[in-house]
Amino acid sequence: QVRLVESGGGLVQAGDSLRLSCAASGRTFSSYDMGWFRQAPGKEREFVAAIRWRTNSIYYADSVKGRFTISRDNAKITVYLQMNGLKPEDTALYYCAARTTSWTISIRSNEYTDWGQGTQVTVSS
Repeated sequence: QVRLVESGGGLVQAGDSLRLSCAASGRTFSSYDMGWFRQAPGKEREFVAAIRWRTNSIYYADSVKGRFTISRDNAKITVYLQMNGLKPEDTALYYCAARTTSWTISIRSNEYTDWGQGTQVTVSS
């Protein structure tokens, strides 16, 4: 079981940057994959980025590749999502999620079992 708390969202203009944080706690955390997902009103929850904690393996959605960076801080047990070059289409509620490590990193939201409360990112044009 992993408990997750996101922070760092806000209202920014196109081209600005934000850094989201996901503070995690729980047992056997090193055996988990951590993912960032986002959901806009009327849209399905979509994958953004994921990291395998133990190996630091990383995967990005094509829509954010080159602009967003996922990283970890082992000492703080925190996952970050650095978002640069934000666009209006990035506007969404961003969630941090966790799942028990499997053979490959999952991009499917329904395969993640633990979720934070979400942090809102709004990008104006």
